[in-house]
Amino acid sequence: MLAQIKSQKMVKKAGGTIGAWMKNTGDNVDNIYFFTDSINNVLLEFANTEEFTSRDYLQKAESVVLPFFWHGTGLQVYNNHVFFHRNGTVNEIIKYNIQTNVTQSVNIEGAGDIPPYELLPYTKIDLAMDEQGLWAIHGDSANGGNIALTKIDHNKMVAERMWSTTCNSNNAEAAFVICGTLYVMYNSPSGGRSHIDCIYDTSDLIDSHEIPTLYFPKRYSSHSSVHYNPRDQNIYAWDDGYQIVYKYESRKKLEHM
Repeated sequence: MLAQIKSQKMVKKAGGTIGAWMKNTGDNVDNIYFFTDSINNVLLEFANTEEFTSRDYLQKAESVVLPFFWHGTGLQVYNNHVFFHRNGTVNEIIKYNIQTNVTQSVNIEGAGDIPPYELLPYTKIDLAMDEQGLWAIHGDSANGGNIALTKIDHNKMVAERMWSTTCNSNNAEAAFVICGTLYVMYNSPSGGRSHIDCIYDTSDLIDSHEIPTLYFPKRYSSHSSVHYNPRDQNIYAWDDGYQIVYKYESRKKLEHM
């Protein structure tokens, strides 16, 4: 489980205020992926972080055209596959193989009607990858608008189980999943210091009421996307046009009990 946010590193400033970037979450792959805007169908792929941070990064990028436009900033990349919420649909999640052009999809029941984060109304379904696989983070209108979490089998593209969490969407700006635990980030509408103020553990090992508020390093703005990478255990964030990596300290879930 996450104990504290230890440091932040501003890797680059590229693109506008809305976007997402991440390292491939697959094994032995260092590719960087760059998504601009909340609705688009072209992403940029870089061989590594060095090429992404170079001055002539656009010349080193490979453009990948997706078969459909994505909606929001809740995208994920695992090995050769890009996962995204298909624009123009309520809750269809696409799995697209960059190399073979093969497409699979799954509909997430109950998702897509309301956003999970009040401060990011353009993202209706956020996708997260952790040590257990792929998750969909979405609003739950049947639970007072609280955030819901759905586990997806990313190989078969089947929704396995949904949890109605106790985390409120009011003033929420992003969330991510580490070892089956959802961490929800909050902020002010005008931008401020992001902090984790709600945790939901699907294994019921963590009592969220006993966890103190976890603050991110001082930077007073807002995030348009936050993605955890289970392989290098870094958090990749898009902060007002800055591409940022957060490092954190962890401890075993049972250590706090």
